[in-house]
Amino acid sequence: MNIGDAAKVTGNSAKMIRHYEAIGLIAPPSRSEAGYRHYSRKDLHALHFIRRARDLGFSIAQIRELLALWQDRGRASADVKRIAETHIAELKAKMVQIEDMVSTLQHLSAHCHGDDRPDCPILDELAVGSEEREEA
Repeated sequence: MNIGDAAKVTGNSAKMIRHYEAIGLIAPPSRSEAGYRHYSRKDLHALHFIRRARDLGFSIAQIRELLALWQDRGRASADVKRIAETHIAELKAKMVQIEDMVSTLQHLSAHCHGDDRPDCPILDELAVGSEEREEA
């Protein structure tokens, strides 16, 4: 299967597949005599795995570890669970940050008149500290 077909089947773009190859996340696929990449069934499984891991928000470093564990039949599931639990903690911390951002923006938006006047608390809040930076 060529890279375009592999991209369609796995949900990864051709550009991302080349990137994964360049950073060593996947092994270089075999090549045709003309130099075109040819993806095997095993390659496609790895690309599906990567896509699913990306959809769940795992970092490239975490995916690299998970791929290695996936391919290691002698792995300990505790190693996989450690990576997943670390990622869950990271996602929860990010959720708190996002909730704070939403709360701040809701507050600012509620206090913005949203009319023809130039006064805008949203822009005022974004500009806090920018004048000090300009002077520095």
